[in-house]
Amino acid sequence: MATQFPDDFKCPISLEIMSDPVILSSGHTFDRSSIQRWLDSGHRTCPITKLPLSEHPSLIPNHALRSLISNYTLVSAPKPQPHPEPQTLIATLTSPSSPLHSKLHSLDQLNQFSKRNPAFRRRLTESGAVSAVLNCVGSEDSSLQEKALSLLLNLSLDDDNKVGLVAEGAIGRIVAALHGRSPDCRAVAATMLTSLAVVEVNRATIGTYPYAIRALVSLLRDGKGREKKEAATALYAICSFPDNRRRAVECGAVPILIRIADSGLERAVEVLGLLAKCKEGREEMEKFNGCVKILVRVLRNGSSRGVQYALMTLNSLCSNGDGMCLETMKEGVLEICMGLVEDDNEKVRRNASSLVQTLQGKH
Repeated sequence: MATQFPDDFKCPISLEIMSDPVILSSGHTFDRSSIQRWLDSGHRTCPITKLPLSEHPSLIPNHALRSLISNYTLVSAPKPQPHPEPQTLIATLTSPSSPLHSKLHSLDQLNQFSKRNPAFRRRLTESGAVSAVLNCVGSEDSSLQEKALSLLLNLSLDDDNKVGLVAEGAIGRIVAALHGRSPDCRAVAATMLTSLAVVEVNRATIGTYPYAIRALVSLLRDGKGREKKEAATALYAICSFPDNRRRAVECGAVPILIRIADSGLERAVEVLGLLAKCKEGREEMEKFNGCVKILVRVLRNGSSRGVQYALMTLNSLCSNGDGMCLETMKEGVLEICMGLVEDDNEKVRRNASSLVQTLQGKH
């Protein structure tokens, strides 16, 4: 549908049709939710011009563009097509006589209608679809498994479903998929854990589930690009629950994360920032020869978010160990931080200031 609209109707960040266009002080228009996420992440530059913004940028409603989009939608929107009955599609999934191609077709339709339609997702869960979909996740056919995992991911978009999916046994199926043969299935399974971990009670449940964190750490070690990134993202979400940090450390996450951070995956630095909050995590980082050097490279060359978490990790290490503090000073981090206290990103400035205080307090 979005491809039928003029490009000016699309948000430069999300590339979706804008529902609430607002004008930034740079003169460019963005969808409010997209630019707000950009600002909430600590950015204080225009995403297009890269010019600096004020500390609290104004978002001015673009009423004219909103009216144009609304009128265009009324004129050009096609008549909505009736959704297929979920029960019919579910019956195809559960029937022992259904051929594979029919099951794949049913999952395609369910994915298509559930991706952007909360009402359809609600009908689907109320129709008892979850157990049928979970059975497909347990299939030995990777195509069926991947489509079923994608459907679970769609259903988990609604927070009300996240706890229900766990209650119906989703974690066991997902962890099994993390050990599967298909790289795509493994990546989607990791993404699924990230989605479930949005709810705090699920983070605790995932952490205590046998082999869940261990499977993610294994994927982090042995997976390829997308798998590593999704595994790191899932670990970040799960380790925001404090008890899970120790579990991740016990599964050997720290040296793997440090090596991956050294290869350029900044999401690994974010996980290290969380693991450095626990004593066991800091001890493992102290054992790793070159850990500080790798974090300093992120400070010099990383994105704002990477720099933020590298500073956070170093601050945790230096606050709890004189040896790490001395090594950090030798790497010239104090001078780097002096420059970062004037950074455009508020979180970078705050973390840099905190590390400066720690380093100066130790010497």
